[in-house]
Amino acid sequence: MNLWVSTRNAHKAEEIGHMLAPVCRIKSLLDLPEFPDIDENGSTYRENAELKARTLFNHVGEPVFADDSGLEVDALNGRPGIHSARFSGLDTNHPRNIRKLLDELHDVPDAARTARFRCVIVYIDAMGISHEFVGILEGKIGYEPLGEGGFGYDPVFMLPDRKCSVAQLPADEKNKLSHRAFAVAKLKAFLKL
Repeated sequence: MNLWVSTRNAHKAEEIGHMLAPVCRIKSLLDLPEFPDIDENGSTYRENAELKARTLFNHVGEPVFADDSGLEVDALNGRPGIHSARFSGLDTNHPRNIRKLLDELHDVPDAARTARFRCVIVYIDAMGISHEFVGILEGKIGYEPLGEGGFGYDPVFMLPDRKCSVAQLPADEKNKLSHRAFAVAKLKAFLKL
């Protein structure tokens, strides 16, 4: 079965594709090069995910889903949160975001560096009804980037029980325990896949 995901992020589309394989073939905004950018102006993960999913659903008329996710750092009162992708400004990249995060946490002791990745998926079914699925991965923020895998904040998001960063996990392992994996697992169960 084909399932649309409202993203232009090739890493995210590939990651989700692995999680849903072989049951689903993922189609994304990368398959619609003329599709306009979607302004993510919601104030919550749910609002942003719904906006992305609804915009694509109105275009393709088939079941779609979108996610919005972010990093919530307790010592920063939950920041960067829904602004994770643009934490260091509008014209940014992953290394700059990581540098800003580590700079803001430079005096924060290890015990206070707790954080979580949160993913909210909104799935819109064939009738246009939306359904929400949430996944959370708890961890800590490290002191320097470690590992070459993953993307975003993965190199500084430490898993204390595994003594490594998410970026140091093999892709198949990350695809089983990430915040997105937990949310996608709930979506799969809902779809009875």
